[in-house]
Amino acid sequence: MLTIHKKLVVDENGIPHEVILPWEEYCQIEELLGFDLGPDAVADLEQAAKDRVSGAPGAYEDLDSI
Repeated sequence: MLTIHKKLVVDENGIPHEVILPWEEYCQIEELLGFDLGPDAVADLEQAAKDRVSGAPGAYEDLDSI
């Protein structure tokens, strides 16, 4: 489980406007969300989503065969 150590920056009314995160934790969050993926990986994921929606035969291996 990821623990996030954050600091909130608030205005004079106490309303949060910014969050400060340690760089290493930011990088972990970015990786978890997939923001660090290159264009080839993004294209592969987009194709996989299209294959799933269309039910493309042979696009996936049956889990029982693995």
